Amino acid sequence: MNGYIALSTTDLALGSLLVLANALLSLVLHLGVHRRLLVAAVRMVVQLSLMGLVLATLFSHVSPLWTVLAALVMVGFAGREATARQDRPLAGWWSLGLGTACMTMAASLVTVFALTTALRPDPWYDPRYAIPLLGMILGNTMTGVSLGLNSLTNGVALRRSAVEARLMLGAVRLDALGPVIRESLRSAMMPIINSMAATGVVSLPGMMTGQILGGVAPMEAVKYQILIMFLIAGGTGLGAVGAVMGGVFRLTDSRHRLRLDRLASTGKT
Repeated sequence: MNGYIALSTTDLALGSLLVLANALLSLVLHLGVHRRLLVAAVRMVVQLSLMGLVLATLFSHVSPLWTVLAALVMVGFAGREATARQDRPLAGWWSLGLGTACMTMAASLVTVFALTTALRPDPWYDPRYAIPLLGMILGNTMTGVSLGLNSLTNGVALRRSAVEARLMLGAVRLDALGPVIRESLRSAMMPIINSMAATGVVSLPGMMTGQILGGVAPMEAVKYQILIMFLIAGGTGLGAVGAVMGGVFRLTDSRHRLRLDRLASTGKT
């Protein structure tokens, strides 16, 4: 097959019946997730439709300014989503600011690295390549940053006595919080580790499947997917380390004292 199969509105409507079936099961089994499931499905359709219109405009106007603007909007929404998933967020703008800054740094570095080395589009900031690539890296980096920060703040709160005991015995903050830091980073990296371990045996990733359905030779699709997984792993690791270490320094002070008062009062205690 040399081309792709165009989908009609009817085809999408038929696919949506599966979501409606899940909502019906939720009602029958009293799961209580039917409303959230339907809202999420509608939100997805609206967001993807709007993104399609935005991408069509960006592709017709290859400009670094518009590419950067679209990237900033994506990063802003990712930061908000990461913050919303925290059980014990940092107080003030720290939770949003720290997560967003680390995601921006990690996803931007990895995306630019890929565009200027492996992919090399002309120009390198061509939104046809930059925006989808950033989206894949950013989405997974967001998950890693969110899990890392959530595990850190929960771990510090739950192990407060042990951490403070180490600090009183003379340990510096990085040593006192060492077990929590390692646990947080493991939590952040586990999704991408599991994904890489299962890819090709248990699952065929969406990008690879889309390329094959679009007529790309399977081995070429495999090469692109391998590259994408490497990039996602790199972005997730960089973002998670930055966020967790930033969180550690925020939850302690220069005198190596634990500062749980810097957690938001609205969080769980």
